[in-house]
Amino acid sequence: MQVKTARIAVIGFGPRGLGALEALAHRLIGTERRIEIDIYEPGPHPGAGPNFAPSEPAYCLLNIPNRDIAIRPPKGSRVGHFAQWQDRPVDPDSFPSRAEMGRYLMARRDDLFAQGFTKTGVTCRVLPASVARISPAASGWRVQSESGSEARYDEVLLTLGQPSVAPDAQWAEWQEHAARSGAEVAQAYPAAKLRAQAATWQGKQVAIRGLGLSTYDVLRGLTMAQGGRFDTAGYHASGREPSRILPFSLNGHPPFPKPQDAAFDALFDPTPEETAGFSQAAIAAVSARPEAAPLLISDALLPVVVHILTPQNVRAEQIENWLDAEWSDPGAQDQSPPLEALRHGIDLAAGEVAPSIGYTVGQVWRKWQDAWRAAFNPGNASPQTAKRLIDFDEGLKRYSYGPPLSSARELLALIDAGLVDLSFATNPQITDSAQGWTLQAEGGAAEVSVIVDAVLPAPELSGIVGPPLPDLISQGFLSPLSSDLAAATAPDGTLRGHDGRPVPGLCLLGRLALGSVTAVDSLHDCFGQSADRWAQGVIDRLSG
Repeated sequence: MQVKTARIAVIGFGPRGLGALEALAHRLIGTERRIEIDIYEPGPHPGAGPNFAPSEPAYCLLNIPNRDIAIRPPKGSRVGHFAQWQDRPVDPDSFPSRAEMGRYLMARRDDLFAQGFTKTGVTCRVLPASVARISPAASGWRVQSESGSEARYDEVLLTLGQPSVAPDAQWAEWQEHAARSGAEVAQAYPAAKLRAQAATWQGKQVAIRGLGLSTYDVLRGLTMAQGGRFDTAGYHASGREPSRILPFSLNGHPPFPKPQDAAFDALFDPTPEETAGFSQAAIAAVSARPEAAPLLISDALLPVVVHILTPQNVRAEQIENWLDAEWSDPGAQDQSPPLEALRHGIDLAAGEVAPSIGYTVGQVWRKWQDAWRAAFNPGNASPQTAKRLIDFDEGLKRYSYGPPLSSARELLALIDAGLVDLSFATNPQITDSAQGWTLQAEGGAAEVSVIVDAVLPAPELSGIVGPPLPDLISQGFLSPLSSDLAAATAPDGTLRGHDGRPVPGLCLLGRLALGSVTAVDSLHDCFGQSADRWAQGVIDRLSG
């Protein structure tokens, strides 16, 4: 009997789409299933996507050191692990560039197309097209590209990353004012584009909205990319930089850098028994009521942090109080002035001072990210419980998702050189002026003529403007888990409609499902169990 050929569309093809197709190819080996896959990806780097574009500057770094990159290649892959793929010795404590990771991902893509699919009944093609609309068809889905061509599929997978969103009210106002006044607004990415724009900002005062990981890429684009250089003595200006750079955010706090090397980082390693205990507690917390879930997580964290901090005579009661405060108002406990917080973070990451409770909790939490995802993502937490757990995880990102220590030291060097000023870092008042904007804080004021946006939009469905998602929302196929969480999905990525029922054959993976899944901004998550569950779901549905 002839086996029916199934058709799958993948919309957007960065690391998450690549991880999903690798997982699917692995499950198809040795089967007679025949599948045609169309990948809709208008960008120039399928498999890497814009965030890891090989064309981006080498100064845009991952926030993961080489020693922690554990993106497992498919069985039989000729590419191997990231460290094996590189053609030079790798310093385990160094942080690779996003572009370097992008080249690796594209090598994985080429290997999948050349070898991974040849062991199966899969044919695959990449269509350099954007999708305008997805709609139901007889026993499947109709995908229409922006050029007007249409095709029908049994399954559609959305791996769009962060689609275009409407500018928030503040940014929209600044865009309008810039158009009227001759001032400028710019985006942090693509970094190569920002580097070119910054070449015209010599002598200008520039503000950066955001003080997170992207800000470090922006700062390098405004300084070293303009001819300046860093060394052990500090920053040496080229004279082509802006005259002053003023980063700001709501709380004014730069993220805490990661431990400087493997030896120091090992201090925060949980034991296998502690990790097993955490996994059990996390599974229980996901199923618990929102008022009970925090206690389960804290009870698993407490003994680990106690044994790490016992040499510093930190009492269990102090750690309990810190955890209680963190659950009460995630991310709000650090109240030091911005420059003091930056210096303290550098000292913590370098091991110059004893680890704080928060820093220790954050590093332990970082090491438990895989276990955390494994507990949360298949668990179907209630929206109320999901919100509490997601907020806790997001708050701890100031520690767990921190930059390289070298990046924090570069920021301090720019401050010492007089190029960066944190005087307006904490939620300044910003008003229009003739040449741009006036920043005011604590009695001081500064005029800027350029503002760079380094804030990643929140994964909220309501602000999305790029097709095809708004149309899917209006049709009721894509709905938020709750008013303050992103899309409702089943554990295998199947979307849940406005009535809560699964939408068969229409799946979404990634940050737009935050709340249904957790810790989605990690590269490792793209090649983890979420991809495996989606692939198995496809097999099950096609078999049925």
